[in-house]
Amino acid sequence: MSQYRNTAIPEERILDAAYELVLAVGMRRVNMAELARAADVSRATLYRRFPNVDAVVAALTTRELAAISEAAFARPGKDARTTVVSGIVATVRAVREHPLTRKIIDVDPEFLLPYLVRRRGSSTDAQLGLLAEALRSGDGSVRRGNRVAQARALWLAAWSFALTAPVLADDEVSLQALDRELRAMLDRYLAP
Repeated sequence: MSQYRNTAIPEERILDAAYELVLAVGMRRVNMAELARAADVSRATLYRRFPNVDAVVAALTTRELAAISEAAFARPGKDARTTVVSGIVATVRAVREHPLTRKIIDVDPEFLLPYLVRRRGSSTDAQLGLLAEALRSGDGSVRRGNRVAQARALWLAAWSFALTAPVLADDEVSLQALDRELRAMLDRYLAP
């Protein structure tokens, strides 16, 4: 939830309106006045909730990525390693195909840059938490080690596949083939 929360206006209504606007015109072409109209709230209400469009899009991105990761990790595998590997591959695929992330990557990739080179966002922290929790299951299917460091190393690999795989896929190597390689790489990394 935003630190600018106002319970009179549901945050979801603002984020849903932002979602539609970003898909229609891209993030950089959305302004607060247009967003207030689309969400059917006053600009003052919108500014009490969010300081600017970037904050709205950050909250929207967090919501969407959290839903993807939660869904991916909700499907348990036969053991912790299978759950982690399948969860990461499913998350990578879903992030790569999600309309919001596609639009941001295609039209406003500079929005992602701070989250790739300067700081972690709250969605990354949530994803790392899910991953570390899955690694800690203690069923013996994952090699010993620092679970926090393992989660971060896994996520570094995952994000490269989510963001860069479309650039490397072509007639010779499909995205599906790259996903199979990601699955094999993760499985071998985690094996005891």
